[in-house]
Amino acid sequence: MPVADQGRRFERLAQGMDDMREYERIAGFLQIARRALANNAFDGVLTMIGVLMGNYLGGVRSAVTVIRIGIATSISIGVSGLWGAYLAESAERGRELAELEKISLTDLSDTKIGRASRVAVVVVSLVDGLSPLVSSMIVLLPFFFVPLIGSIILGYVLSLAVALVGLFGLGMFLGRISGRGLVGYGWRTVVAGIVAIVINALLPLD
Repeated sequence: MPVADQGRRFERLAQGMDDMREYERIAGFLQIARRALANNAFDGVLTMIGVLMGNYLGGVRSAVTVIRIGIATSISIGVSGLWGAYLAESAERGRELAELEKISLTDLSDTKIGRASRVAVVVVSLVDGLSPLVSSMIVLLPFFFVPLIGSIILGYVLSLAVALVGLFGLGMFLGRISGRGLVGYGWRTVVAGIVAIVINALLPLD
């Protein structure tokens, strides 16, 4: 690639990053996206714990079946998160923009404020959709290695262990955001996973 083209590409990248920083300053969407990341990743992990426990207690001993059900569930919660966040954020940002336009008597759709509002909708929606999808798929990963492991039961155990480790990591992330104890927050989220496992295990299936 010619040096001039590389320079222009770098300039466009730098300009894009500057624009994103400016849009964030105007719309303040990173704080919302950060909360959505933690909350929805948490939901994704707990949902997959429910799927795993349901499959195990229901006598499912096929890794392929667990994977298919898990992927279908992950996609569903991902689409739900993305779609719901897009509709909610669009409505909220649209209302705020309309109020500003009413006050200023100006069409703001092609201004930095309007563009920042649209970027905020896209960013929050993507985070809302991808965080539960990715977190639930990570929990499901051990089942892809069941043919190598040679034990479907061990697959369940490893997936639940991954889920609890993931919850601990999310708790530490929340602890860092709050500025309080990382380990304390980590254990709080792990307890939620353990409670979900125990409740599922105690449910009468007959």
